[in-house]
Amino acid sequence: MNKKVAIPVLSGIFVLLVGVLLLINFLPSLRGGGDQGVAALKVNGVSVTKEQLESARTQNPVLGTATTGALGDDFKTLIVDQQVNQAVLKAAAQDQKIERSVVNDQVTKTRSSNNLTDNKAWTDALRSAGFSDSSYREYVRSSLAIQAKAKAIQDAAPKPTDAQLQLYFKLNPQAFQSDPRIVGREIVVATKAKADQLLTQLKSGSDFAALATANSLENKDRGGALGPIENGAPRAVAQVALPTEVGAAAFAKTTGGLTDVVASGGKFYIVKVEKFLPAATKTFADAKTAVSDAVSTELKNQALETWIDSLKKGVKVEVINPDWKYNNPTVAVVDGKNIPYAEVVSGVVSNQQFSALLQQAPAEQAAPLVNSFLKPGIVQQLMQQYAAPAIVKSQNIALVGSRAELLAGLNAYGARDVVVTDNDIISNYQTNLKTFQTPAKATVSEAVFKDKQQALAFRQDFKSGDFTALAGKAGATVSERGAVTQGDKKLSDALDKAVFASARLQSAGEGSLSDVVENGGTFSVAYVTDLVRAGVKPLAEVRTTIRDQLLTQKKQAAATAYVTAQMKNVKTQDLLASVLAAQTKRLAAEAPKTTTPSTPATGTPSTAPATTAPATTTPATTPPATGTPSNK
Repeated sequence: MNKKVAIPVLSGIFVLLVGVLLLINFLPSLRGGGDQGVAALKVNGVSVTKEQLESARTQNPVLGTATTGALGDDFKTLIVDQQVNQAVLKAAAQDQKIERSVVNDQVTKTRSSNNLTDNKAWTDALRSAGFSDSSYREYVRSSLAIQAKAKAIQDAAPKPTDAQLQLYFKLNPQAFQSDPRIVGREIVVATKAKADQLLTQLKSGSDFAALATANSLENKDRGGALGPIENGAPRAVAQVALPTEVGAAAFAKTTGGLTDVVASGGKFYIVKVEKFLPAATKTFADAKTAVSDAVSTELKNQALETWIDSLKKGVKVEVINPDWKYNNPTVAVVDGKNIPYAEVVSGVVSNQQFSALLQQAPAEQAAPLVNSFLKPGIVQQLMQQYAAPAIVKSQNIALVGSRAELLAGLNAYGARDVVVTDNDIISNYQTNLKTFQTPAKATVSEAVFKDKQQALAFRQDFKSGDFTALAGKAGATVSERGAVTQGDKKLSDALDKAVFASARLQSAGEGSLSDVVENGGTFSVAYVTDLVRAGVKPLAEVRTTIRDQLLTQKKQAAATAYVTAQMKNVKTQDLLASVLAAQTKRLAAEAPKTTTPSTPATGTPSTAPATTAPATTTPATTPPATGTPSNK
């Protein structure tokens, strides 16, 4: 696994809220979803049932992969934390009045989208999910109430200031750019042979518009112009105006010129780029509406996160069922704010590296890797997010948003002055010439003779015509190798070298013949058409790609350096190592104890089997301070 983890870690309750807003669009398969069952927890006096907790485990493809060991313990922490958060949100939205007609409309929509318009099918589906009709409607009502409460919080967010708008525009120029465009013409024909012929004429100086008018299947009425003619010249077009393969080839011609023949959709294209218009950043005036929308969204997210943070203060959690006793200690402290361990576990569960790891290794093997490589990176990312508001305030930077958005803004702010010079681009190109090499390629047919003299005679006699038929008549077995790229192993090493690395190809008809090469006691001659020699892409063709890559690299380095420097001014404490050590010790103490078989005094081995005595757990109405905190 990669030791460097750079993922957007969001508050678990923040993610949960998004899920709540989406969940009511379909019937959840949640056993006990209607608050029916045996109480396992009480959150501020409101019960969370064992069935709800078990359902949360089984319905999540990751959380259901482990119930024991370190990962099982982690998953229990996250499951309980999510249900606690759900209860907190539900309680906070009780002041929202949701009309019965609105609930009925949502239920009707859910029934229709799940193909449950039949009353019996609907009732059966509800029962299988642990609902009655009335409890499901209450579930929908509370979900809509949470949605309404969240919207009210967001609607009350302050409006963006001009300073916030200006800074967002400066730090995110890529979000306000016009698409690159080209002014050009195309010739579209039905066969490659025809396209090759026309390309030869164009390279010899023939007029593109005239050839397009005479031959093209598309836009021939305007000389092949890609865009309509305006004031005597074609209008510029974006890449989406062309088929994918054709657009890629045309927009690579940043200095203008002819593309090669490009096949797409059963047709063959040649494009002449007359002018390349690179992407350009819009003016602030032109982009102001979009900028305002983006910053307003961040302010709403900030207001929502602040509200959610306030809900978590002073929450009292009472564990009723000892099976669901959980541990959610503070894993880090940043600027006086505690980061709960559940947020780290949430980051692990949502990480793609973790999902891939679980597919390759059992949970007990995955846990040490997660602890060593994944969790430290997530904790550091969370610490930076929690520090972001303090850094923004101390530096008086006009950034807004959730903690994650503020951190992204700080990264952009730290890299705001990064530039890539022409010398940077040239140096990178010269250093990485191999990266820009284009391999040789051709269409190849191979004639295999048993006798060398037959092969030599055929090579000498063949001038043009049907290669397959004439080679077969001369005693060869012919294999159509099709499109071949140098080194792709479609040809033997010797024949590959004869086709692509030899200057001894003999012209024959529309193609050429290779030397006769021996291969395991037989002798081969290749017929080669559409040969393209190996080369190196010119700097002009790859300049934009190099610039973008270098800019990304330099910005990442500058952003990392800036945030790292600012973190030194924020008081932080990373407690992950002690949290993991405490977990290991606790799990070892809770593991079942094995009784060693007794041996009679006479020395005769005992025949009584070993017994396993499970460790006992005493239910706690008030969780211990080092385990399940009563105040989160």
